[in-house]
This record gives sequence, C-alpha cells and structure tokens, in this order.
Amino acid sequence: MRAESQSGFNRPVNRRKILLGALFAASAGVVLARKPQERIDYLGSGKLENLIPKVVGRWEFATTSGLILPPEDTLSDALYSQLLTRVYTDGVTPPVMLLVAQSSGQTGILQVHRPEFCYAAGGYRLSPMTPRVIMTDERPIRVNQLTATGPGRLEQILYWTRVGDEMPATWAQQRLAVTRDNLKGRIPDAVLVRVSTVDPDEASANARLAEFIQAMVAGMPRGSERVLVA
Repeated sequence: MRAESQSGFNRPVNRRKILLGALFAASAGVVLARKPQERIDYLGSGKLENLIPKVVGRWEFATTSGLILPPEDTLSDALYSQLLTRVYTDGVTPPVMLLVAQSSGQTGILQVHRPEFCYAAGGYRLSPMTPRVIMTDERPIRVNQLTATGPGRLEQILYWTRVGDEMPATWAQQRLAVTRDNLKGRIPDAVLVRVSTVDPDEASANARLAEFIQAMVAGMPRGSERVLVA
C-alpha cells in the first residue's frame, strides 16, 4: 500500500514537469521566432561622405573640426557605423556645423546618441526642446530645436533622428520605434542628423539652419534622401 501511495503521488508531479517543460519549450520557440532577422539598412554599402554634398546652397565645405561630439569610449565607437562631421561657410554669416551619425543595426540595446547627451556631457546648459517642421521638396521633416549655452558660446541646434521608416521625436519614441521593428523581426538602421551654428540671434540662426537643411536634402542624389528622412 505504501508503494502504491508513492506511485500515485509521483504521477501527477511528473505530468506537471512534462507540462512545464512543454511550456518552456514553446516559449523558447516564440522567442526564437521573434528574434530580429531582417536588416533594414538604407545606406548599405554607400558612404555618407559621398551622399552629402560639399556645396550646399550658398555654403561650401570648409573643415571637419570644431563640432561638439560625444565622449570617445567603446560604447560610442560601437554605436556608429559611419560618422560624418563638416563645417560649411558662406563667407558672411556664422559657419554651419553638420553632424550625421549612422548605425546600421538598432537592436534596442544600442541607441544613437542625441544632442541632449553630447552637449550635457560637455558641460553645456540646454534649453527646452521645441518641435518644428521644415518643408523640403521631398517631404516635411520634423525636427527638434534647442539652444546650448556654454562658456563664451551660444549654439543654436536643429536635429532629427530616423529609425527604420520612422522619425521619432523623443528618446522614448526612438526606443518604441526600435521595439516595434524588432517585434516584426526587423533590425532597423538609424541616423541622427544635427545642424547647428554659433549665433546669439536665435530667430536668424534657425532660419539659416532651415535653409541649409532644405538645400542639403535637395542636393543629395535622387533617392538617397531616404537615408536621412523617412
């Protein structure tokens, strides 16, 4: 009787183990099935150096130095597949600084750096962000506008990010865009575009920056503007 009692007790326990094992296996299968496999990379084998014109409207490329950049470390190196920095001048108004950072795979672990990080890390005080829309021949671009204040420097900034086929305006939206693509089995590329100038006249500076952005997008090879703008 004692042996029979133990056997009767163990049977449901074993069935529970089998059921739990089946559930764990099914869960692992779902995770594997949802693991991102398809890569979205609009830049591909192209080079930012070749896509972004060196003459933009009335501005001409002058140098690659003078921009505020993220601190150099292994993480920032891993974030970017390509990083383009240029300073343009028209010989009259303050120079326009351009930064384009591209990451070929956004898995949700690595995120492109936003100016909120770069400038704050450099000791700058940032104004609240203001959303605005810049109209181009191809499509409207939703950008963030802000001012960075540092010792002897007042920099006006317009920037945006593209993640896959989306244009997230905030850090939270950026993470959601990555998550949505990952859940669809896709690994999106991402691009951050930052255009700025050192000028205390906010209205005048931002009007010039908008003009520069419009001319830059218009001057890119046809079809390649999707690298910057969804």
